[in-house]
Amino acid sequence: MSSTSPALTALAGEFAALRPQLVSVAYRLTGTMADAEDAVQESWLRLSGLDEPRRAAIEDRKGWLTTVVSRICLDRLRSAAVRRERYVGSWLPEPVVAPLGSPLSEDPLAVAVRDDGMRMAAMVVLDKLNPEQRVAFVLHHAFAVPFGEIAGILGCTPDAARQHGSRGRRAVADADPPPRAAPAEQQRLIERFLAAVLAGDVRAVAEVLHPDVVFVGDGGGKAKTALRSIAGVDKLFRLFQGLLRLYDPAALTAFAPVLVNGDIGLHLPARPASGGYQALDSHVTCFVVHDGRIDAIYDVANPDKLTTLTHQTPS
Repeated sequence: MSSTSPALTALAGEFAALRPQLVSVAYRLTGTMADAEDAVQESWLRLSGLDEPRRAAIEDRKGWLTTVVSRICLDRLRSAAVRRERYVGSWLPEPVVAPLGSPLSEDPLAVAVRDDGMRMAAMVVLDKLNPEQRVAFVLHHAFAVPFGEIAGILGCTPDAARQHGSRGRRAVADADPPPRAAPAEQQRLIERFLAAVLAGDVRAVAEVLHPDVVFVGDGGGKAKTALRSIAGVDKLFRLFQGLLRLYDPAALTAFAPVLVNGDIGLHLPARPASGGYQALDSHVTCFVVHDGRIDAIYDVANPDKLTTLTHQTPS
């Protein structure tokens, strides 16, 4: 069949309409944009590569594509589990970054991250599930895929698939990721936090941070950030005061507000060493707000996870 045939053109249009959900499924399952896009593209190649009789035999193309994408992602998750054993420092999901205040993008991934289940706090919890639990939980609880179909993806019985989903649901419930806070509240707290840190006002910092606040950095051994999680107001205050001594304060304040998985965050551009200060890597930082305070700070500096960052701050 010619690539310009009416049938294939119509199929491409149908696939484009389904692409946002497929990307949403793939990103929630893998936590990386590259894997998500690869899985969705592979599903298109498999669908478009079928001859007309086999394609016509697919009664539910949305379900068929979701199954294909999920199987590809399951393979990626299983191989990723091995790779993460050798990963340097903490692992965070790859952030989906967009300029703040720009018109809403209709890019499939930009559309997908508007969903509350794709905020960074929720994605971090999903990373704690094993591959089978993650697939079963995401497909059933986020996309209402029956456990009978999930069993076919996992290669297990429906009862086993249901058990994987239940364990995933309990783990997510126990972690209790906070819901997305209103943008105005996020922005107000982030501004107060930054002002307090720059002023060296530990009392003001304590008023903004939750007592059990945690800072998680992901440099992957390729960029500088906290190697291990840091918990507690005092430790975080000392961390940021130390950063102000190591790096040019002008560079640390050259951040730009951005959307990180639909929440307000910061992009700090890279700066070379100068004036006795160390070189600064590019960072994307996301803040989790809970009960009127900042509950967690996720800092992604691994350049492999910032390759699609298009928003640039002023130099």
